[in-house]
Amino acid sequence: MSEVLSAINDVIWSDWLVYLCLASGVYFSVRSRFLQVRHIKGMVEQLVRGERSPSGVSSFQALAMSLSGRVGTGNIAGVATAIAFGGPGALFWMWMVAFLGASTSFIESTLGQIYKTRDPLTGEYRGGPAYYLSRALAHTRGAPFFKVYGYVFAAVTVIACGVLLPGVQANSMATAIDGAWALPSWSVAVGAVIVLAFVIIGGVKRIANFASFVVPFMAVAYIVLALIVVFANASALPEMFSMVFRAAFGMDAAFGAVVGLAVMWGVKRGVYSNEAGQGTGPHAAAAAEVSHPAKQGLVQSFAVYIDTLFVCSATGFLILSTGAYRVHEGGSSDGPVLAEGGLLSSTAVVGPQFVQAGFDSVFAGFGASFIAVTLMFFCLTTIIAYYYMAETNLRFLVGKSSKTLIPGIKASIGRVTTMALQVAILIAVAYGCVNTADNAWAMGDIGVGLMAWLNIIGILILQQPAFKALKDFEAQKKLGLDPVFDPKVLNIVGATFWETYKTDREKEKAKL
Repeated sequence: MSEVLSAINDVIWSDWLVYLCLASGVYFSVRSRFLQVRHIKGMVEQLVRGERSPSGVSSFQALAMSLSGRVGTGNIAGVATAIAFGGPGALFWMWMVAFLGASTSFIESTLGQIYKTRDPLTGEYRGGPAYYLSRALAHTRGAPFFKVYGYVFAAVTVIACGVLLPGVQANSMATAIDGAWALPSWSVAVGAVIVLAFVIIGGVKRIANFASFVVPFMAVAYIVLALIVVFANASALPEMFSMVFRAAFGMDAAFGAVVGLAVMWGVKRGVYSNEAGQGTGPHAAAAAEVSHPAKQGLVQSFAVYIDTLFVCSATGFLILSTGAYRVHEGGSSDGPVLAEGGLLSSTAVVGPQFVQAGFDSVFAGFGASFIAVTLMFFCLTTIIAYYYMAETNLRFLVGKSSKTLIPGIKASIGRVTTMALQVAILIAVAYGCVNTADNAWAMGDIGVGLMAWLNIIGILILQQPAFKALKDFEAQKKLGLDPVFDPKVLNIVGATFWETYKTDREKEKAKL
């Protein structure tokens, strides 16, 4: 099984996907005149002023939902893996894919808002790549192709988020807990299934409330404590930054054998962590209550910064400044050691143990437990976000779900398939806890890669409505207005939700 997964992973994560991620980020950045820099103030303002409604969550809650999917084991084990197999230079390429990916995230998330719809079963907002892929060009001759394309993406996302990706989070959580408190994996599996069952059955509102409470707390706590460790090793920072930049551009002989892998692992783990272009962000973006799609597009761009420039950087700085790193040749822990920082024991395994050792260098005996608790929160919220995205795409696949599955039995297709998805993701979590780390990561990378291929190609084709929305947003802001979106004025076809937005919003406010 391991060989099969590795072979599939090598095909999906070829150099071409790395080039696609970087090139699309450069293109969207240039065309938007680097909105990720120009609109930083607007990103923060929208977080404070965002609205909510009975059908939609606030911008902050949508950000928290998005971060709950982005901030996970990739921010700890993923960064350690990137450094171990790509050298310190991989951290630089993680920054690059985050900076460029912020513009990609804006495009996909704005499209998610433009083409969102109401769930016929719950009344909640739903959206994402499957929706905009099938709706954006529904009026053209290519409509049949893009409708099928949307269904393919939806099916891939259900499999990726419902089966492949949860195992990575569950495995890292179980491994960290076992290392800290020697609890067997099966007991972690039972506890995780119970907690997740309670949350995911509660629907998007419970998911949003849970995420908005847990995510900010866990992210801030992790960053603060990591920075304490970094500042305790402040004297090592100049050399650390020098080493990162030298290794990124092949100017350090010690990392010459992995200079080519620095880009690969930096982009690979960067996309896995911040998910820019993967197509996950638009799902949370579509759930937000905003008066203009560009507003939530900016919020989701900011989420990329939080994930990579803040959380991943904190991990990378901690590992490198304390010397808790070891770089292997050949992209495998079985490869010869090219360089190491001197802090790790000879038995340290690539992954969370790098970070645990770094914490222990300042907080003796505290590292293992802190990382176990941190990963527990990170991973649980990420799995919850995965379920939400899988459920959203399942809703897309089954449509209005009004037909009964079996005549005479009061159970619609939508209800039954949703229950089946809930069972499937709980089984995937339980299996991930007891699975091997290599297989879990391989399955997760396959899921991420498939979604990224489909989504990035899709938004390169469908980008025009997002840029129209950006131009309209900026024009209204210049006039001192609070931007309100009207697709008819912009000649955007297929944005049916927004065509009746004003009337529907007034009705909802009257009910409150």
